[in-house]
Amino acid sequence: MLGQLNDEEIETLLRSEVVGRLGCHANGRTYVVPLTYAYEEGAIIAHSAEGLKLRIMRENPNVCFEVDRIDDLGNWQSVIAWGRYEELSGTAADRAIAHFLTKLLPITIRSKTSHTPKDLTHQHRAQSEGLPAVTFCIRLIEKTGRFETLSAS
Repeated sequence: MLGQLNDEEIETLLRSEVVGRLGCHANGRTYVVPLTYAYEEGAIIAHSAEGLKLRIMRENPNVCFEVDRIDDLGNWQSVIAWGRYEELSGTAADRAIAHFLTKLLPITIRSKTSHTPKDLTHQHRAQSEGLPAVTFCIRLIEKTGRFETLSAS
C-alpha cells in the first residue's frame, strides 16, 4: 500500500533519523549532499566546514531537505521539506551544537570504526578558534511525506 504520512508521522521520521540529503541551487548549479543533522522545533540543525554547500546556500537560502527510512524496497517512509538556510552564532550556535551532539553521541561508539565524540566536536572547536566552520539551521516551511507498506499475505 502506498500512502501519505500525516503530520505526526512526518515529525517522528524527522526526529528519528540522523542523515538526510540537502538540496540547494544557485547560479544555475544544483547541489545535493548528505547531511548529518538533528531536528528541533521545526528546524534541521547541522554544521559544516566552509565549502560549496555554504556558498550556494548563502547565495540562495531557499533549500530542500529529504530524509527516509528504508526497511526494504516494499517498506519505507520518506519526507521532503522546504525551508530557509540560516547561519547561527553565539548562544544560538552553542545551543544548536549541544542539541546536535546530544542526538549523535549515543550512536558514535557502536563500532571501532565509528567517530569518537572528539571527532564530532572538531568543527565546533574549529569555529570557536576562528577557523572556517559554520553552525546552521534550515527553518522548515513546508513538509510532505510518503510511505509504502507491503501487507503480509
